[in-house]
Amino acid sequence: MQRWALRIEYDGRPFVGWQRQSGNLSVQQVLEDAAARLAKGRTVPSVTAGRTDAGVHATGQVVHLDFPSATELTGSKVRDALNFHMKPYPVAIVDAVAVDHAWNARFSANRRSYRYRILNRRGRLALDEGRVWLVKRPLDAGAMALAAQQLLGRHDFTSFRASACQAASPLRTLDRLAVTRLDEEIVIEADARSFLHHQVRNMVGTLKLVGEGTWPPERVGEALRTCDRRAAGPTAPPDGLYLTAVGYDPDPFLSLNSCKNFRK
Repeated sequence: MQRWALRIEYDGRPFVGWQRQSGNLSVQQVLEDAAARLAKGRTVPSVTAGRTDAGVHATGQVVHLDFPSATELTGSKVRDALNFHMKPYPVAIVDAVAVDHAWNARFSANRRSYRYRILNRRGRLALDEGRVWLVKRPLDAGAMALAAQQLLGRHDFTSFRASACQAASPLRTLDRLAVTRLDEEIVIEADARSFLHHQVRNMVGTLKLVGEGTWPPERVGEALRTCDRRAAGPTAPPDGLYLTAVGYDPDPFLSLNSCKNFRK
């Protein structure tokens, strides 16, 4: 068997999320069905670095698959064949590289990055429907950025954790939470080794309260220290959330074997 690391992107709108669910379409089902066709009907389980919820998108999620060894398979062929078999669903392999069996998409990961997009205007959405959170009240991105700094570092993030979260501990280390504005769009970017269920969306929903002036910036820190989900803001909708990157050391996608380095 040969293990392949895949970097994938998808539009999350048609799916119930990453994970297979009986009777519902998931990204995992689309990928594994395509992999089975490439493996001539053999079941090919997938392992991923992070699950996404219904409606959440990805530009850099990472998965690994084990295919029967075949000398004719290259990263480019794996990428192109899977992309062919996943049509017409909005899921695409953007990179594929052969890795050692000791490498694991989930357990070898040391960083995950998310981006949340807010379109701050009164006009309705056309091109970005389902891909951003439309907020019609004016938002102060500077105040949101100031409030975000109170969440950096290692904390008990119970206040920003979904009630259904299955993580063993609410302790997490948030390495980056940046808020920037470009014209009508506000982008919130978060980096950490791992996140709790709904942590990013709950932080965004809370920062939105600061941006619209409902909360002063210091209240975010108070909510964090309370360690009570009821103390923080609402959960932002899934539309604006993107899993943008998963980090590894070393990064297999930077190797010369990456299919991005071949134009075959």
